[in-house]
Amino acid sequence: MSTSQAVDEDSSNMSTICSLDASAAKLGNGNGNGNMNNNNSARSSRVGSSTGNSTSMSTDSTCLEEPRFGWRRFQPQWLQRFCTAKWALFWLCWGGALQGLIVNGFVNVNISTIERRFGLRSRQTGLVASGYDLASFVCLVPVTYYGGRKGASKPCFIAIGLLLMGLGSLIFSLPHFLVGSYRATIAEANLCERDGQANETMAELELGESLTWTVWLFFAAQLLHGAGASPLFTLGVTYLDENVSTKMSSVYLGIYYTMAIIGPAVGYVLGGQLLLIYTDFVTVDAADLSLTSDSKVWIGAWWIGFVFAAVVCVLIAIPIFGYPRALPGAEQLQLAKVSEAYTKQTAQANAGGAEVEPLPHAVLTLFRNPTFFFLNLAGATEGLVIAGFAAFLPKQIENQFGISPVISALVMGLITVPAGGGGTFLGGYMVKKLNLACGGIIKMCLLATLVATFFTSCFLVTCPNAAFAGVTTAYDDKQLGLPLTLEASCNANCGCSRSNYDPICGANGVMYYSPCFAGCGQEEQQDTLKSYSNCSCIDQNADATNVMCESSCQSLPYFVALCFVLMLFTFLATMPALSATLRCVEDEQRSFALGLQWIKVRLMGTIPAPLIFGALIDESCVLWHESCDTQAGGACLVYDNFYISRYMWLLALVGKLCSVLFFLGAWWFYKPPSKTLNAKKDTQSEI
Repeated sequence: MSTSQAVDEDSSNMSTICSLDASAAKLGNGNGNGNMNNNNSARSSRVGSSTGNSTSMSTDSTCLEEPRFGWRRFQPQWLQRFCTAKWALFWLCWGGALQGLIVNGFVNVNISTIERRFGLRSRQTGLVASGYDLASFVCLVPVTYYGGRKGASKPCFIAIGLLLMGLGSLIFSLPHFLVGSYRATIAEANLCERDGQANETMAELELGESLTWTVWLFFAAQLLHGAGASPLFTLGVTYLDENVSTKMSSVYLGIYYTMAIIGPAVGYVLGGQLLLIYTDFVTVDAADLSLTSDSKVWIGAWWIGFVFAAVVCVLIAIPIFGYPRALPGAEQLQLAKVSEAYTKQTAQANAGGAEVEPLPHAVLTLFRNPTFFFLNLAGATEGLVIAGFAAFLPKQIENQFGISPVISALVMGLITVPAGGGGTFLGGYMVKKLNLACGGIIKMCLLATLVATFFTSCFLVTCPNAAFAGVTTAYDDKQLGLPLTLEASCNANCGCSRSNYDPICGANGVMYYSPCFAGCGQEEQQDTLKSYSNCSCIDQNADATNVMCESSCQSLPYFVALCFVLMLFTFLATMPALSATLRCVEDEQRSFALGLQWIKVRLMGTIPAPLIFGALIDESCVLWHESCDTQAGGACLVYDNFYISRYMWLLALVGKLCSVLFFLGAWWFYKPPSKTLNAKKDTQSEI
């Protein structure tokens, strides 16, 4: 009953608008076209159309429909309160946060767990990680080109992308349901057997069927993630920019990108906490298996987060589908904006007319803009550094300071939330507060990146290598001066196998590869821990437990403080750099320009970043795992803290120095439009 009344009310309101528009057209006959003609001629002069075309446009626009929120014919009046830029920002923020939560949060936190659960190799998980950027690289050009054309519905593209992301998250969790229950039953005979028989029994997972086929499900899911996320930070950005004033644009985009930064931070924290739950908690009690989250064979419930994200993606896509192509008042806001595009490009665009440029010509036009070109290069180098940090900084913190993956993910989240989110929002707020033009915005990016360059020194804060028998320290005085090996006189007749990596911590504070390599002869169950005794390789045959030794290094707070400043100034430049990119190109090219920029960022930054960071970090490995699969190669078990920190510092420093040079080039070559050109456009819009 209330819905029909609302529809009737909408119909009467629409008829009133139509009659008022018709009356306005009649009253304007003395001038030829009246107010409607003035608006149309102003708009046509903005896109380069001749004033003569406005006469025919006014006769076809006697009844102008107000944009409304809703789904097809269901557009009741009570829903129109959501048809504002603030509500559009609200739903887009949820979409941006979900993208970061899934791709940069859950995936990065769970990569090592997925490797252990399904027996995947490092290069296979590398393929999974690259699937997102590969799909984004392929989809960005068609999405931004067709989604940015006049008359295209940007919210529709964004909502479809969210549905694809939800489907990708659901597929990412499928391997958990398609394979059998996980069994982490390490052989009970992982002790020193003095009879010389080799201890070759391994985990049941390694002896069972191969699960490497799951890599293709993960890869397909990442492809859907990349395709679904491609409209969010291209069409979503331009949709907000087109529907708010120039002054408020930086604030809206700052809030949008702040939520996009908070998403990965929440993903790190939430994903790390979910790893405290046993993966098969529904059917298996981890206590019955004598397992704790500190055990190296523990597998957390990595899949829960992806199922949750899939449901939320569908729920967020529903309201975004209801938004119109343009919000009420967007036309007037576009007329009031003054172009800050690069001077030469402005002249060419005004001479080109209102027709949509062919794709090759549009690409060449943007690449001839030196400011846009250098901003793209700066975005690529910044993307390389940020993508490398997102993938490997938790691992570096974990190995450098001797903490668990759960604590490492928590530290990463605590750094990213205030520094990343706060820096992104502060950058957008400063652009608005200082009322910066395009040239001033580029200067701000240059200064912020210069400060961040100095704080890359946070990676010089290191800890000494943890004592690991046969790797970083000798078993006893007999090994002093000799090459370090896992085999020693104390475990020579134990028949230990390197395939069974089950590290224990001795009472002397030294880590051992396994109870067998520590020479332990007995095992006892103590609640959820295992205690080993009669260990011949430990002083006075002391005991050991199956936990990691606590690190005595106290440098973590200093590293967190310096890394916080580095992150703050890194993300302080992201929002202003985006504003400068939008302002240095023509309005009609903004969506396509963002698409090209993201392609460069993917191609030169985020795609090679994991390969470059991973290759150098692997160079710092001092102990590799040996498995039954000779082709797998094994994962790195122990890193050299000195080299891993120096490699991270070198990559961060080189990336930041390149960003400084590129921002300097963008500022140097930027030519603001002359006042006479903008005055001429204002005069044309008033005719």
